[in-house]
Amino acid sequence: MSTPADSALPAGLLLAYYGDDFTGSTDAMEVMTAAGLSTVLFLRTPDAAMLARFSDARCIGIAGSSRGRSPQWMDEHLPPAFETLAALRPPLMQYKVCSTFDSSAATGSIGRAVDIGARHMPGDWSPMVVGAPRLKRYQMFGNLFAAVDGVGHRLDRHPTMARHPVTPMDEADLRRHLARQTARRIELVDMVQLREGAAVAHERLQSLRGGDKPVVLVDVLDEETLREAGRLVWQEKGAGVFSASSSGLQYALAAYWRARGWIPPQPSLPRAGAVPVIAAVSGSCSPVTAGQIAWAREHGFAAERMDLSAVLGQGTREAELARLVARAGEAIGAGRSPLVFSAEGPDDPSVTGFDAIAQQAGMPRHEAARAVGVALAEVMRRILDANDLRRIAIAGGDSSGEVAGALDIAALSVCAGLAPGAPLCRAWSDHPRRDGLELVLKGGQVGARSFFGDVLEGRAGH
Repeated sequence: MSTPADSALPAGLLLAYYGDDFTGSTDAMEVMTAAGLSTVLFLRTPDAAMLARFSDARCIGIAGSSRGRSPQWMDEHLPPAFETLAALRPPLMQYKVCSTFDSSAATGSIGRAVDIGARHMPGDWSPMVVGAPRLKRYQMFGNLFAAVDGVGHRLDRHPTMARHPVTPMDEADLRRHLARQTARRIELVDMVQLREGAAVAHERLQSLRGGDKPVVLVDVLDEETLREAGRLVWQEKGAGVFSASSSGLQYALAAYWRARGWIPPQPSLPRAGAVPVIAAVSGSCSPVTAGQIAWAREHGFAAERMDLSAVLGQGTREAELARLVARAGEAIGAGRSPLVFSAEGPDDPSVTGFDAIAQQAGMPRHEAARAVGVALAEVMRRILDANDLRRIAIAGGDSSGEVAGALDIAALSVCAGLAPGAPLCRAWSDHPRRDGLELVLKGGQVGARSFFGDVLEGRAGH
C-alpha cells in the first residue's frame, strides 16, 4: 500500500522495458512522453556511452523482435537485454507485448519471456496489464476483447487475430492462453475487485503473491479500472517487479500518477507539420492496413506491389529491388509519395498463397517471411540513400523491426503525435543522413483509413 512518503514520483528512472516488436515499442514510448516523462527507445542493447547520452530519461526501452521468435531464441537473446535493464535498478521492468497478445508456445512465447524476466527482479508477483481503452482493447474477467470499426469482438472471434497467419488467437481467456506457454501460476485481480477499492484489491493481491512469483492479470475495462490497475501496480511494486504487459501498463501508471497530481493533468504531444512527400513500405497483412493502402492509392500516392516470387528468387531479387527503388524515385521526382507493399489484407493472393511462394523459393515459411521484411528494409534504405527525405512510414510489426534495424539508427524519441499507438519519432544516429529523420512505425491494427495521408500532412488521426 502507499505510505505518507508517496507524495511525488521518485527521482530517476521509473520504468525500463524490452519491446517484443518495434511498433509496440514506440507505442509504449508515446504514452510516457505524452505524460511529460522523457523517454528514449534504443534499437539495440545500449552500452554505457549511449545510456549516458540520455541520462535524464525517466523511461528507457529496447526495441526487439521476439514476437516472431522461438523460445530457444528467447533463451539466448532476452537474458542480456534484461540484465542491462535490471542493472539500471528501475522500480518496474517490463516485457512489452502487443495489446492483442500475439503469441503461442512456439512463436513469441510470452510465458517464456516471463519465466526469463522474473528472475531479474526481486518482487514476489508479476503484474500483467493488457487492456488499453485508448487502443480499443478491453480485459474483463481475464478475457480480452478488441473493437474494430466500433464493434467489439472477443479476441478468438476477432476478424484479424482469429486468422493471424502465425499466431492465430483461439482462446480469449488470457489465463488459459498463457498456461500453454508457462507452468507458472496464473491469477487474476478482476474488475469487480478493482472497483471495490484499493483496500480490497490489496487484500486480493496479498492472497495471491508468493515466492513462486505468480503472474497476476489485472482487468482493465474503462478509465476507472485503468487508474486502479495503475494504483495497484505502483503501490505494490515493493523493491521492484517484472511485468509482461501491453502499453496498457504505461496507460495505467499514467492514469494513476495523473490522478495523484504527479504529472500534467492532460496527456499532450506536439503536432507535426506537413512535408512535401514521404516514402512508405508495408509488410502488414491486416485488413486495416489494406484499407489504408487503398486510401493512399485513391489520394495520389504511388502504390507499388512487391513481387514476392521475384524478391525471394536468388536470380530475380536484385532486379525486383532495383525496379521498386526506381519507381519510388520517379514518384518522388514528380512530387508523389511512394508506397511499396507486400500484401493488401488477409485474403490477398500473396498471403493465401504464401506457402506455395515460399516452397517455390526453396525456403521454410518463417525464413521466407523474414526475407520479405529484409527486402522491404533494403528498398527503404536505398530510397533514403538516393533521395532527400525528411519523413518515412513503415507498416507491420515485423516489417518495422527489419526496416528500422537496417537504417543505422541507434535510438528513437517521440517528436509528435499522429495515430494513437503510432507516434512520429525522431531518429538518433551517427549516420548524417539518418540523424534527425522522422519516422512512424505502425502496427497492423493501428490508424485511421487516411493514415498515410495523416503522416504526410502531419495530422493527428483518431
